[in-house]
Amino acid sequence: MSITDWPLEQRPREKLIAHGAQALSDAELLAVFLRAGIKGKSAVELGHDMLEHFGSLHHLFSASLDSFSKLNGLGAAKYCQFQAVLELAKRALTEELKNGVKLNSPQTVTNYLQLLIGRKTFESFAILFLDVKHRLIQCEELFRGSLTNAKIYPREIIKRVLHHNAAAVIFAHNHPSGQTDPSQADLSLTTELKAMLAVVDVAVLDHFIVAENKTYSFSEHGLL
Repeated sequence: MSITDWPLEQRPREKLIAHGAQALSDAELLAVFLRAGIKGKSAVELGHDMLEHFGSLHHLFSASLDSFSKLNGLGAAKYCQFQAVLELAKRALTEELKNGVKLNSPQTVTNYLQLLIGRKTFESFAILFLDVKHRLIQCEELFRGSLTNAKIYPREIIKRVLHHNAAAVIFAHNHPSGQTDPSQADLSLTTELKAMLAVVDVAVLDHFIVAENKTYSFSEHGLL
């Protein structure tokens, strides 16, 4: 049955308008994005197929063009649309961070980091450089590693901090394994970097570990 044959209150677009996007299931949100299904399947059914095929939204948005295009009804055009949506979301969050990081509400930071490094299959270390009012100056992904580790060079971090004339920083790295608990190496590195940056009067506001849809804040757990 076509979606146009459904009762109005069950149609994804009408449901979104009436109750907001948060009221829709993942498959319904994908249906709104897809706009139309394929022969024999509604857009919602195609959305269900996408989630079943990739296993999660995380893996769907992380898929390569080749992997994405293997599902019937998808191709380069939809892939480009998906990537454009992700980039627009990242840029919107960047604008918000440039207005100032609200330390009592780190949700914007975590949302940004999820988009930046949360979907990567290799370990990545990033830094948010902030001014004296905790507004974002720049975010840089400085180090990349294998599936399990990234080699961090403290000297390079100091150089980039001085280059941006940052007054504060937020560290972030991902755990492709999916676990967010910090390792002893994570704790030791954070302590070392905090001490080094204190010498040049730069504050370490937080260190986030990002894993798919989860984040771990050192600050919230009293580790800074």
